[in-house]
Amino acid sequence: MATSAVPGAIAALLDILRSPPIDNVSVLDGPPTDDIQTQDLIVIGWSAEGDQAATFTQDWNAAGARTRDETVGISGWIDVWSGDTGFTAVRARAFELLGEVEQRIRATGPNPTAPTLNGAVLWAELSVGQLYQSHADQGIRAALGFTVSCHARI
Repeated sequence: MATSAVPGAIAALLDILRSPPIDNVSVLDGPPTDDIQTQDLIVIGWSAEGDQAATFTQDWNAAGARTRDETVGISGWIDVWSGDTGFTAVRARAFELLGEVEQRIRATGPNPTAPTLNGAVLWAELSVGQLYQSHADQGIRAALGFTVSCHARI
């Protein structure tokens, strides 16, 4: 019996975001280990504001203590860099990538089970986001912290 849907939900979300690949974007599992100054990233299970990969809460689903309902929040991070000095383009690119995340977890022709993260959860949705903008030594960055919220029965 599974203790939590978190590991399977993260693995399924990564699979959905990696296939097919998104042009010129690295999709990472957990914290980046290389220099991320000059690449567009989508990171699942990490946020630059802290190392929290996911949250979850569980409650019994009914009397009898046979199954539990679990609410999961998977942390994600989108990072876009540019050697330019204006934020308009990097901000637009960050939201374009967030739109790609959202579109890929919706039921579509090529992936009708995406809202369940291919069966890992009962449903998933993009639920929270935060925009960050900064100047770096090599240019400017726009980043979006986001949460994919899920509901599972274990």
